[in-house]
Amino acid sequence: MIEYIIRRVLLMIPTLFVISIIVFTVIQLPPGDFLTTYAINLEQSGEPVAMEVLDALRKRYGLDQPMPVQYFKWISGIVLRGDFGQSYFHWRPVGDLIWERLGLTATIALVTIVFTWLIAIPIGIYSATHQYKFSDYLFTLLGYVGLSVPAFMLALLLMNFAHTKFGMDVGGLFSDEFIDAPWSWARVVDLLQHIWVPVVVLAVGGTAGLIRTMRANLLDQLEMPYVETARASGLSETKLLLKYPVRVAINPIASTIGWMLPSLFSGSVIVAMVLSLQTTGPLLWRALMDQDMHLAGAMIMILSTLTVIGTLLSDIALAWVDPRIRFEGRTG
Repeated sequence: MIEYIIRRVLLMIPTLFVISIIVFTVIQLPPGDFLTTYAINLEQSGEPVAMEVLDALRKRYGLDQPMPVQYFKWISGIVLRGDFGQSYFHWRPVGDLIWERLGLTATIALVTIVFTWLIAIPIGIYSATHQYKFSDYLFTLLGYVGLSVPAFMLALLLMNFAHTKFGMDVGGLFSDEFIDAPWSWARVVDLLQHIWVPVVVLAVGGTAGLIRTMRANLLDQLEMPYVETARASGLSETKLLLKYPVRVAINPIASTIGWMLPSLFSGSVIVAMVLSLQTTGPLLWRALMDQDMHLAGAMIMILSTLTVIGTLLSDIALAWVDPRIRFEGRTG
């Protein structure tokens, strides 16, 4: 296992290098650059910018240099100094902008993952062991509803319900007086009072899908001959269920770490914008719209890195959950 992890970590280096080239190239594909968009916006507001000013700014930020030179400066700054560059739109270091929101995004992501698994796995097990009972049909119906309702619509419904029934404003992660306040126990309590809304919204769709996955896989395992053999040996139903078929049926859920982690860290852009969340999702959307190359590139690279790390964690979790999976001695 140790050799496998070391080999995968070493493989991550060229993988991320190739990803960085693709990311930088894709960001450069739209015509023009940030200064072009900036000049258009100023002209629309009645404040035209002289070409001499734009040329000076383009030279100042290195936008007049060939793309390979720009890429080398960008990636060398990240690798050698941890410098993600300067945000053209915010006129601030990219690292400061990302770290400001990454903590809140990570909190929402981790709480959502834990909440999703704590709800989905027990319900999936219960539904599979009570097949064709009323509770099974009820959870199936709720699962289809959860999968079919868009997350942003659920966010709007919760906001409307909280406002009309309780007079509460559940948008954002903090009350107005705590948005820019330093961290304190009162600010943590205020965060906890607001965080349940995005957690519920983001978890509904994932919970519904994992319930269906867990139920289907567990039903397949319950029909396997080894279950009947274990039952004949005198094991109790609960011990038998948790020791054998559940461990195998949970494999697909463990494998979802690879895509669940980056998708939640992206902040589910539409939901974050509807709920006015101070997460990385709206920041990435704004950077892409404004062609803020350094900010958009840094955030996409972070999401790509999380995808690679999440895939590794999924493989490790699968090896731990299912003893049949062994990585020792494998090549590639």
